[in-house]
Amino acid sequence: MAKVFLSYAREDAPAAKQLAESIGRAGHEVWWDRHIQGGSRFSSEIDRELKSAAVVVVLWSPTSIESAWVQDEAAEGRDSGRLVPVSLGGSRAPLGFRQFHTVDLANWSGAGEPAEIDDLLDAIAKTAGNSAAAATTAQASEPKVARGPSVCVLPFVNMSGDPEQEYFSDGITEDIITDLSKVSALLVIARNTAFTFKGKVMDVKEVAQALDVSHVLEGSVRKAGDRVRITGQLIDAATGGHLWADRYDRDLTDIFAIQDEISKAIVAALRVKLLPEEKKAMETRGTASVEAYNLYLMARQQWTDGGIGDVRCQETIVRICRQAISFDPDYAQAWALMALAQSQMRFWHGMDADPQLAAERALAINPNLAEAHCVKAHLLEEEGKPAEATAEIETAVRLDPESWEVNREAARLIFRQGRIADSIPYFEKAASLMESDWHNPSMLITCYQGVGTSEQLLRAARVASERTEKAIAKDPSNTAVLAAGASALAIVGEDQRARDWIERALLLDPDNIIMRYNLACALTGQLADPDRAIEVLEPYFDKTVSATHIRHADVDPDLDSVRDHPRFKEMLSAAKQRLGIAEAAA
Repeated sequence: MAKVFLSYAREDAPAAKQLAESIGRAGHEVWWDRHIQGGSRFSSEIDRELKSAAVVVVLWSPTSIESAWVQDEAAEGRDSGRLVPVSLGGSRAPLGFRQFHTVDLANWSGAGEPAEIDDLLDAIAKTAGNSAAAATTAQASEPKVARGPSVCVLPFVNMSGDPEQEYFSDGITEDIITDLSKVSALLVIARNTAFTFKGKVMDVKEVAQALDVSHVLEGSVRKAGDRVRITGQLIDAATGGHLWADRYDRDLTDIFAIQDEISKAIVAALRVKLLPEEKKAMETRGTASVEAYNLYLMARQQWTDGGIGDVRCQETIVRICRQAISFDPDYAQAWALMALAQSQMRFWHGMDADPQLAAERALAINPNLAEAHCVKAHLLEEEGKPAEATAEIETAVRLDPESWEVNREAARLIFRQGRIADSIPYFEKAASLMESDWHNPSMLITCYQGVGTSEQLLRAARVASERTEKAIAKDPSNTAVLAAGASALAIVGEDQRARDWIERALLLDPDNIIMRYNLACALTGQLADPDRAIEVLEPYFDKTVSATHIRHADVDPDLDSVRDHPRFKEMLSAAKQRLGIAEAAA
């Protein structure tokens, strides 16, 4: 029997599940991305499973034909002779895939086993046989046909002697990854996977083997005043030899030119074809202002390192982004980042901050900025327009399915709509995209508790506990982390430490209502102390000015054990009345 890789768009997950079960019952081993565990390296695991499969079954639908991910996976199957296309709802395959016979499931509703399942199983068996024969032939013949080049860009080392300059070296690395990712002939490991190696001493060959890439790019950055020195070396993983190496000693104003030169040197060294439109895309920058770029990188680090509950971080981000756009008023990424921070300040901290202007300005400059669409979705949700909010978040996911911000915001919006099980894949994806992220694993605790999956609940708690411990070691006064960590500690059996973290958080920041809410969730959900939970929750309902907060509390399974408590009912009802939120029909 064959190993089958199933490629599909997220919207087609119910149909994919049915087909996976039907194919599995026929004796085949089916892999689809619901198998990915939280915290795993999402992109690298998909690549590994895709390469090892004997058959690549692709579900074409109106959504999947627009998905870059599905098309990339289909291309891998097509180019290696392993593709079995399936049409859902009469969808026509996109250009480049129409020459293949397609199993037509136009009359299948998506429920149960399709009448055409035998046609699909025959196509899988035939393709698996051809694939095995081709593999045998390839092994017997020499020389072997090499696949296209692939590269991992390791985080450039900060050599400035100042840890505060880390944001700059990380930003340079991210931009080089982004540039190289625009080259269609080159497979580039995603930023978040590459950054799991940050600060680790590893042999380049080990990195290449772990990620299954042919080349590794490493380097360093030294920034001093208005001068910058960047070194880089491209290493062939098979031999350990250098294909290219260079050093750039320039004025800081040349930073964009240096990035362009490095990216083009890598392309030239790997001898891959750079299309005219790809060359143009590589040379396109969000800003021509070095001052604005430097400030944006600084704000971006605050965003990725800070917590959702830390208002100090959000205020700092807004302040830095304002400085950035003073140098370049058309810097869309800076406007979008400012909008994200202002959104947190308004909707989660009840502050007088309006993200609408910044979000609209970002989209006016660049309509394809997914993060700005996330802010717009939150604004529409707050205005009581759920359908329009959902449409905006779907646009954001389509524009950038690999964005941490996009997956996080999509998960939270879906959660607040009461679709807890549907929110889990987005929380999982977000948690896998950033190893310092403690918030999304904490939300997974709530989700898995709500759907009753004890094994996954314990896994999420362990991840959240590990990450919050690291965050607290870095900043012992971060009460948002203390609150999230308390729930995780209680689940893994450290009840006393959980209670210690709760009391410590209340002592440090008693007026933080988001922190209070999360502490109450730990008390009622994990520590079985409903009376203390109600006491801690009272200021949350009294002071919140956001309908988002109340919608979240309305569906949160962490609070299910106190929903019938008379005081809880009273507080929730009063908050809804004050904020003009209609009570759900009984």
